Amino acid sequence: MTTATGPGADDAPIQAEGLVRTFGSGELAVRAVDGVDLRVGAGEVFGFLGPNGAGKSTTVRMLTTLLRPTAGTARVAGYDVVSEADQVRRSIGVALQDAAIDPLMTGIELLRLQAVLYGVERSQQKRRAGELLERVGLSAAGDRRVGTYSGGMRRRLDLALSLIHEPSVLFLDEPTTGLDPMSRMTLWEEIQRLNDDGTTVLLTTQYLEEADQLADRIAIIDGGRIVREGDPAALKAEVGAPTLFIDVDATRTDEARAVLAAFGDPRPTAEGTLGVGLTAGAAEVSAVIRALDEAGIAVERLELSEPSLNDVFAEATGYRLEGAETGGAATDEP
Repeated sequence: MTTATGPGADDAPIQAEGLVRTFGSGELAVRAVDGVDLRVGAGEVFGFLGPNGAGKSTTVRMLTTLLRPTAGTARVAGYDVVSEADQVRRSIGVALQDAAIDPLMTGIELLRLQAVLYGVERSQQKRRAGELLERVGLSAAGDRRVGTYSGGMRRRLDLALSLIHEPSVLFLDEPTTGLDPMSRMTLWEEIQRLNDDGTTVLLTTQYLEEADQLADRIAIIDGGRIVREGDPAALKAEVGAPTLFIDVDATRTDEARAVLAAFGDPRPTAEGTLGVGLTAGAAEVSAVIRALDEAGIAVERLELSEPSLNDVFAEATGYRLEGAETGGAATDEP
């Protein structure tokens, strides 16, 4: 079991030990989360990185009391997620990927309703709702029904709803999935501002760029287990050698792979592309081209990439996180 450890482990706002969640029973049982240990320090942005189905959202749902762990323990904001679930809920903010928002209510109405549910003093409800709409850039749309909002606007409103009671710990489950670049940048900036104000943030994402930009530390989860953890820069430095990607004629792939083996270890790539970690660095690119030319193998495409989180992910899991560099296709206007 790989443990994600961080500063202030004893008083960390997010702690988990041996967290397990199984769905089903008997031979059909699926172990979605398989012994996750976490320590997220106060004031940290912690990135939980992995593909769909890796166990990210299931872990978050246990930490936010929406799912009961099958085994293991977790404490959030100082409270046990099972025996003190009510205290956990009052201490955290949660913005889930599939959150349901009433389309017939306006943004301001939803925020004031949320304030009532969290026990915000009546005299503060209107002020707090207005401040949050301004903070997420929705002041002009506050009186519009949410059903008229774009996807990016809904995500920003969902973030505002999670902040109505000024939580010290914030969970964001893939907050920018499917958003256009401008909406993503707006949310990134707001997450950074929240963290600058002292909020502890656990962010799940399948976007490498997002984790690299926002997270102080990341944990890579695959198959329900944490397979790498640490500071993004340090993790990339551990990979070391840059990766050379090449495309050759499909009939010469095996020959090209044999040539590349002399220059470093193979790296996982997308289908149809070969990759090698250049042990001697970028200066060896010309030698690779010469060797392939001498073997009569024409290079159709060549790309040299410095160590990235995708390389870290590939080294840890044996495959690459497809589409993660660009954050996927945009589907909504800001």
